[in-house]
Amino acid sequence: MTWLETVVLGVIQGLTEMLPISSSGHLRLASALFFDADAGASFTAVTQLGTEAAVLLYFAKDIWRLAKAWVVGIWDKPTRQTTDYRMGWYVIIGTIPIVVLGLLFKDAIRDQARNLWLVAASLILFGLLLGAAERFGGKQRGFDDFRLKDGLLLGVAQAGALIPGVSRSGATITAGLFLNIDRAVAARYSFLLAIPAVLGSGLYSLPDVFEPAGAGLIPSGAQMIVATVIAFLVGLAAVHWMLRWVERHSVYIFVWYRVIVGVLIMILLSTGVIDAT
Repeated sequence: MTWLETVVLGVIQGLTEMLPISSSGHLRLASALFFDADAGASFTAVTQLGTEAAVLLYFAKDIWRLAKAWVVGIWDKPTRQTTDYRMGWYVIIGTIPIVVLGLLFKDAIRDQARNLWLVAASLILFGLLLGAAERFGGKQRGFDDFRLKDGLLLGVAQAGALIPGVSRSGATITAGLFLNIDRAVAARYSFLLAIPAVLGSGLYSLPDVFEPAGAGLIPSGAQMIVATVIAFLVGLAAVHWMLRWVERHSVYIFVWYRVIVGVLIMILLSTGVIDAT
């Protein structure tokens, strides 16, 4: 891996992880389009540690409040009636689907799922689903209205992001809107829900990113650190922008963007400009 690739991919990871447009899909596309090589699923997973560090910092007060309520609630019955205690459990339960499916399909995720035809189709299909959710979702329910079913369904939706092109935040926001959850609430929950899954995936993939026999380019330790730090800095700005956007605007801009990029990838593949694998 060159230093140019390190910087470019770090910026792309930091920006796209926070938006409902798929960071893994964009890293796969940028690698093929500009560098003629796949950076690899492990590189993607590890740089996500940077963006999740940004989420941890941005939501530090919320995370502390939820964690405290969850721990206290185990022993204190009145605390179990609070929204914070329930949300702690919902994040834990909602993480289970992506952990199970990620372990079961680890090899396919690192190989077949990175086919650019699949990335393009996922961008378009799940972009249209996001648009439909924006159009027909009620957007009336807040955190106080969350139930176990919501946490589990949004967790299943998050698991779809194992496929590059789906988008972790895009899938959970889509599911939330279909469940009539407020757009901004769904976005905030999607970031909270991603924390244990992304941290676990990044730490799990850390040894593989330096494995010469593995798929993808091999960065040096210094390059991996720089890419992750860049992803953190860009991600911190991106999460702030994203939450402000969904509070005031619809998500149609992301729908159109996903469809356009998906169609563009298909054109590039059809004309032989880039290879699918």
